[in-house]
Amino acid sequence: MSYVGSLDWNGGSVENVGWRPLLRDRYGYFQPEHYYEAIVAQLVTPGCRWLDVGGGKAIFPNSPRLSRELADRAGHLAGVDPNQNLKQNPFVREQFIGTIEEYLSEQPFDLATLRMVAEHISDPDAAVQSLARLVRPGGHVVIFTPYRWSPVSIISAIILSRWHSRVTGYFWGTKDEDVFPTCYKLNTRAALSRYFSQNGFREVAFRHLDNCQVLQRWTLASRAELMLWRVLHTMGLRYPETELLAVYQRLA
Repeated sequence: MSYVGSLDWNGGSVENVGWRPLLRDRYGYFQPEHYYEAIVAQLVTPGCRWLDVGGGKAIFPNSPRLSRELADRAGHLAGVDPNQNLKQNPFVREQFIGTIEEYLSEQPFDLATLRMVAEHISDPDAAVQSLARLVRPGGHVVIFTPYRWSPVSIISAIILSRWHSRVTGYFWGTKDEDVFPTCYKLNTRAALSRYFSQNGFREVAFRHLDNCQVLQRWTLASRAELMLWRVLHTMGLRYPETELLAVYQRLA
């Protein structure tokens, strides 16, 4: 994962970064997003056909420089999203406002990416069937999504929809237009493996990624979160708040 491992991996200088990345660097912690970006960077080969599902306004919201680099490297980058936010995405060359089940393409894709999308899919079998139709044999699908049984996912699943955007806005500063209903039907390894295997894919990589960003809005709370993470990591225990990163390959 060549893009993971340095404080200024996204092109900035140490002198110009804020307290959050400096604190993460001090504890040796890398955000789950960094691992996802590193995997995608490895799979976007020169001239490949890339399908980004549910990306909305951006490929990597926190990494416009890497987004541009990979978009230029790909031969074709298509974006599929039922939300009108997709029209604001400056990186995709083809935009389709609709669901993955509705999208048609004359040529198959080498890579499909779903960043923070799987938790919103209400019909997993139909969605994965569509991916099998759109991805060529030997091609890959990358899933980056919250773990179903993480504390935040549990809370998100039980709170009323009208409170969901308020909660996410308070902790992470998200806008109402970027918050959507969650289903969590594809948010365990077992569920992902079941749907992808029965639709002609094999798992080639899987990892739980510790998410120490729930309290990152506050300096002391963020420090406490990272201290707890380090203690649990030293003891060989998984941090309770995790996200899933999985890669599946389409079989011939």
